[in-house]
Amino acid sequence: MITVDCKDVSSLKSPLAIYTSDQVGAVPSLKKHEFMLVNLNDEEIDTARVIKAIKSFLNSLAIEKHFAVIQKKDVISIVPIDDYKLEGQPSNPTDQFFSCVHCGHVTQFEAVHNNHMKIHYL
Repeated sequence: MITVDCKDVSSLKSPLAIYTSDQVGAVPSLKKHEFMLVNLNDEEIDTARVIKAIKSFLNSLAIEKHFAVIQKKDVISIVPIDDYKLEGQPSNPTDQFFSCVHCGHVTQFEAVHNNHMKIHYL
């Protein structure tokens, strides 16, 4: 399990969690200022791949030069290296995600989640 500390980039936490989990093949678990990545088959997650995915995400937003990605054991932190400010936080909450307890499918929409859950009980 790897924890990614996003307190300095909290407005990017949700999209970063989804992008990173897709890149490394892990299931994200969102918390207030961080997210955790867990591999379903109890294998170790390659931290180098997680760091590469985070840097790739920051690069896609053209803000990679303003942040450093630092690893300490199983915690990866994204810290600012200058006075760059991310644009304002979204006005309505975007951290409302529904996750399937059976397979880890994640969606922001409750109706999609409910329909997905029905698949497991057919």
